[in-house]
Amino acid sequence: MKRHDAVAIADERAALVDAVLERFFTLSKKRAEPLGDHYLHLWGLLERNTQGGKRFRPRMVMAAYCGFGGRDLDAAAYVGAAFELLHTALIVHDDVIDRDFVRRGIPNISGAYRDHAVDRGASEDIAEHRGVSAAVIAGDLALFNSYRLLDRSGADAETRDRLADVLDEAMFASAAGELIDVDFSIDPGMPLVDDILTMERLKTAVYSFETPLQAGAILAGASRDAIDTLGAFGREIGIAYQVIDDVLGVFGEPGATGKTTIGDLREGKRTVLVAFACSTPAWARLCDLIGKHDLTEQEAEEARELLAVCGARAFAENLARDYAQRALARLAEPYIPAALRDELHPVAAEVLDRVK
Repeated sequence: MKRHDAVAIADERAALVDAVLERFFTLSKKRAEPLGDHYLHLWGLLERNTQGGKRFRPRMVMAAYCGFGGRDLDAAAYVGAAFELLHTALIVHDDVIDRDFVRRGIPNISGAYRDHAVDRGASEDIAEHRGVSAAVIAGDLALFNSYRLLDRSGADAETRDRLADVLDEAMFASAAGELIDVDFSIDPGMPLVDDILTMERLKTAVYSFETPLQAGAILAGASRDAIDTLGAFGREIGIAYQVIDDVLGVFGEPGATGKTTIGDLREGKRTVLVAFACSTPAWARLCDLIGKHDLTEQEAEEARELLAVCGARAFAENLARDYAQRALARLAEPYIPAALRDELHPVAAEVLDRVK
């Protein structure tokens, strides 16, 4: 398939998912109207938080579904939208956990409600409490309704039950990974690289790659072996994706990623970069910089240089490359149709190219 044809197909599928989400939010806002402007406003902010993303999870659902011969694109779009709404719920709650008030360069739900409270004269503490409270409510709404979108897919009862089990696994694993990440943040010790990879797989890879691919395959009626193989591909490529995400969190271009490159350093976030650096002589200086809440830009640049010189950046990038290669090897299994193999192969390149 030529690249421009693939892009056109992906855009068409994404448009179907966008249409499902647009209908969902239109109906939800109509329901909210009688309950007051404040509730309607919350739904508007929640809708805004679903817009502008890469639609990566619906893309995985649609790719697997079509790759196994699925033809009911509307049904697949509802399943893809369910995973996108789950993603929205998780990032809204993740921002609460991380005490972040900005996402993609603009106030998130917590930030919008906090700023509104400040404008009305609330103290900083009260304003932040109002912000995170509204975000918890919004995340709960998104989480619950991700399951409701599965119900509206039109799939038969048995298939809906299997899809619900997969979505449940996505949420269950992500919650476990989030808790491990929280524990890392208060543990004075440094976790092992393998422990960090386990956390990242649970927190992100399962719901972003493994289960969306499996859901698409289930909806298309694929075999158990095919579903398991796609899950293995998703696990490996999802870990690669998250390792690269950590690299971008320190070395990325904020204008391209929409993320700050000093936040992870100030937070002292436990990543593969930091775990590797901890075992090198550079740690004697890095330990004074990583986790410093008032870290300056100059100090952050020093930390980046040390992470590069000690080999941490190269280690992380090579590790991501290894996982991407493992993922591609999974696609060689005979259970994977050639067309799906061709569609998923470029995903590995996309994941690795993000660091360039």
